[in-house]
Amino acid sequence: MKLILSLLITASLICIFPVDKSEGVRIKDIAQLHGVRENQLMGYGLITGLAGTGDDMKKSKFTLQAIYNMMTRHGITLNPDKIKDIKIKNVAAVMVIASLPPFARTGSTIDVQVSSMGDSKSLAGGTLLMTPLVGADGKVYAVAQGPLTVGAFSFGGKAAQVQKNHPTVGRIAGGALVENTVPVNLGGDGTLEYQLRNADFTTSANMSRAINHTFGANTAFPDNSGTVKISIPSQFRKNIVEFIARVERLDVRADSTARVVVNERTGTIVMGKDVRLSTVAVSHGNLSLIIREDYNVSQPRPLGEGRTVVTPETDMEVVEEGGELVLLDMENGVSIGEIATALNAIGATPRDLIAIFQAIKASGSMHGDLIIL
Repeated sequence: MKLILSLLITASLICIFPVDKSEGVRIKDIAQLHGVRENQLMGYGLITGLAGTGDDMKKSKFTLQAIYNMMTRHGITLNPDKIKDIKIKNVAAVMVIASLPPFARTGSTIDVQVSSMGDSKSLAGGTLLMTPLVGADGKVYAVAQGPLTVGAFSFGGKAAQVQKNHPTVGRIAGGALVENTVPVNLGGDGTLEYQLRNADFTTSANMSRAINHTFGANTAFPDNSGTVKISIPSQFRKNIVEFIARVERLDVRADSTARVVVNERTGTIVMGKDVRLSTVAVSHGNLSLIIREDYNVSQPRPLGEGRTVVTPETDMEVVEEGGELVLLDMENGVSIGEIATALNAIGATPRDLIAIFQAIKASGSMHGDLIIL
């Protein structure tokens, strides 16, 4: 009896106070501070110690030139006219890339990725020689060096070859030392600027409203659909990190444009929860033309006279599936569940759904964006 009574009380409370199904997300998951980002680095280097799987010096001239320049810098004199006679099979030219994280300090390490530039068969077992990594401004920000890790192998001969994964790309965990840093002005003028990863006016307004509710009116202002400017309160001017931590933990109700995303190559369809359709009728039916080619062979008996006659035969068949007209009608637009139920009822496959959604969008009955990948 008590269990039944408590269930009735819970049901009545749910009816009186309806639960909002939309959940908030943290600000740190939908926005980022302006200027606090990674920077791309790139460098050209040499991999040594390969077991005969390096570049062919006759084809990869840049590898041969890099070897000559490296030896010259180390005091090894080579005749420039004889450089073409150098034959090395355990060296490969590579490009080295890395991402410099924000607030990285001198002496910290970052991961690097190495990929072959020439015709090297495999980089397994190789060691990257000291390679400066430069940014877009041409300055050196890190130096990479160390043994390469390749989760692949490639073996073979003239008649057969065995390969697993991709042996010409590898990584060096912590393989680069940061030598220069990128300065970040974090609230130096008393303000912060957050950039939304997906610009939306509603989300920008909700984010400003949540910040002002916590830290006081006029703390945050939505500058546009993708930017929210924040004035740092006076009590946090000497502790900006704590203020940012509190801001990023706030929950915000994020909004987005209703979209239907389809991938025609794979037949994948993803529909957002806000997609709505006006009154529309959908008919589904296919017309198939089946053509079969066969050959009728007539040949003489053994040791008999005559010749073999081959007569081609063509059998054609037209199959038309019955179309079914489904009416999607609702005063305020149908929901995503009703769309899926109605289209599944007429036996539409993912390929058919793509064509149906394109037609519905062209008719003006779809309220949302249709994105085709």
